Amino acid sequence: MQDSTVTERMRLDVFLAAMTDVSRVKAGAIIRAGGVLVNGRIARKPACIVQPGDWVTVTDNGEPASESHISAVNLKLTVLYEDDACLVINKPAGIAVHPAPGLKKDEPTILHGIAFLFKKKHIPFSAATVLAHRLDRETTGCLLIAKSAQSHAALQKQFKDRTIQKSYLAIVDGVPSAHEAHIDAPIGRSLANRTKMSILGASQARSAKTTYRLLSAGKSAALLECDLHTGRTHQIRVHLSAIGHPVRGDATYGSSQNTSLDHLYLHAWRLTFHSPATKKQLTVVAPLPTYFTKTLRTLSLTLSSRVA
Repeated sequence: MQDSTVTERMRLDVFLAAMTDVSRVKAGAIIRAGGVLVNGRIARKPACIVQPGDWVTVTDNGEPASESHISAVNLKLTVLYEDDACLVINKPAGIAVHPAPGLKKDEPTILHGIAFLFKKKHIPFSAATVLAHRLDRETTGCLLIAKSAQSHAALQKQFKDRTIQKSYLAIVDGVPSAHEAHIDAPIGRSLANRTKMSILGASQARSAKTTYRLLSAGKSAALLECDLHTGRTHQIRVHLSAIGHPVRGDATYGSSQNTSLDHLYLHAWRLTFHSPATKKQLTVVAPLPTYFTKTLRTLSLTLSSRVA
């Protein structure tokens, strides 16, 4: 099974054709056969419009899919900010944001935890309109959640217009020679391994831009602040690996330390957006996980210092 997140509004058959490299006619046939899930629900209409933030899953060989049910599970999620339109949680490591291929049956995801929060707060829950964006399973930090379909649409527009600022902290292997750089390299799904993204040998590559700044340097590692200017799957991980400095603990994209580390050292640190409720710009900062701060000390890296 393959899983991908929608980044712009389009027909489902068009998105599926790009996602799987099949013809649009073939994509339509797979959809009508019930082989495609949108936000965990089977979608049988090729003309169905998918929105930014939706996740699309296609089964192997277009076989009929099984719908996923999101029940309320108390994951003890920490809420960093909340108003009438949205909230920001501090996503923990090791929990997938939504059901996807490869997860164990009935394995709780962040969506299950959000369903619990909404139930507790007496807020109607719809899996299709709560995630304003997503983070990788092992990535921690700020995750923006919409409380209604209207708020979801307003937040998605900000992502589409690129007015939301997303800053990440990453511990990487080695020390980049440039203390600050802008990486502009299109990303697509790897032709060699469909579970990975790539800038080389990739299908349907799309514009991807990341800026990094060196905050602290050690002998064998560095702490970078990374700003995303686009929102491609695995973008920071792919871009930093491409310049020879993969995120520590990243077994997928080549960290030399991946066999000895239990965590991916990538944290969604700071999120700046306009709340649909207050119409004011907000900046939310997620505290670092304990294991992240311990590793900074071990590597003699500091968040407060900047390398001139």
